[in-house]
Amino acid sequence: MPSQKKRPVTLSSADREFLERLTTTGVHPASMIRRARVLLALDTSVGVVDEKEVIAARLGVSGETLRLVAKRFAETGRDVEATIGRKQRDLPPVPSQITGEIEARLIALACSKPPEGRSRWSLRLLEKHVALTEGIPDLDHSTIGRVLKKRNFVLT
Repeated sequence: MPSQKKRPVTLSSADREFLERLTTTGVHPASMIRRARVLLALDTSVGVVDEKEVIAARLGVSGETLRLVAKRFAETGRDVEATIGRKQRDLPPVPSQITGEIEARLIALACSKPPEGRSRWSLRLLEKHVALTEGIPDLDHSTIGRVLKKRNFVLT
């Protein structure tokens, strides 16, 4: 049982009580309850722990899940709540290219008179004109459509 030797899970009585209460009462996400049950099953403070395969079969998870929960418990400094909770994102999401100023200029362009030979603006035509306009990044026609839809603007 290499994972138990590398990363033994030892819970305090308060942590154990918290996990038992979490798994039996209230409404919690299934993934949180599953990780709490894994921690309870891997806890060495109550005695000898079963083999990894036995625990995995009993809980209905894979051996890899047991390993990952034990690893996360060790990485979080034995913090139970951080182990069973959602993992925080390492990188922030990609910021949107669309700012209020760009949105206003895009709507102003869509409100303007269409080019010669056209009766109205289309999303693809707006895309071509946005590429030629300075100060507005190149936007895909679907992005332009989302911006216009967000403001309830209809191309007529």
